[in-house]
Amino acid sequence: MNDDVWPLVHAERAALIEDLTHLDDKQWVHPSLCEGWTVHDVVAHLVDTALTTRLSFVGSLVRARFDFHRQNARGVERERRASPQETLERLRRVASRTSAPPAPLDTRLVEEVVHGEDIRRPLGISHSYLPEAVVRSLRLQARTSASFGGAKERVAGVQLAPIDADLLIGAGPQVRGTTLSLLLAASGRRQALQDLEGPGATKLKVAG
Repeated sequence: MNDDVWPLVHAERAALIEDLTHLDDKQWVHPSLCEGWTVHDVVAHLVDTALTTRLSFVGSLVRARFDFHRQNARGVERERRASPQETLERLRRVASRTSAPPAPLDTRLVEEVVHGEDIRRPLGISHSYLPEAVVRSLRLQARTSASFGGAKERVAGVQLAPIDADLLIGAGPQVRGTTLSLLLAASGRRQALQDLEGPGATKLKVAG
């Protein structure tokens, strides 16, 4: 299963790079779905995560005093170049990498899909994500604790029921929506909550 993650990751990176190529200056400084981050910041974060290795992750986490938010902020500061085009060129250069932190490799899919929408959705850019990438991302988020960037606590007590996949996750009142919208809502993107319905949607909205 892990052996097939990289073609999916590389395909999504390439698709995002293509979309980013067409952005104007105003779009690059537009707020993303990541609170406090612009589109440019998110791209810098994706450069940072593409460069991350097991060893570098541990080192940067120690230097950040085990604060994931501080670690991410420092990564953005480190990889964000003076101009968006320079940062985009950095992303092109690292797009084919296969390095990762000490975590399940499917976290690389979560990075590409969720952050891809963090960029695209506010800009009104539509993209058809690879279904397997979105399904695997949702599965991982649902079983991963929030302390490790997951959504286990947020989706506890509801059943996620994608309308575009043969999949049920969890137990409890159902929350229905596309796999992508469920993934975004589970990952704390409140903008996706409006896309959901079902008896469990209210509970998820409160948790969100």
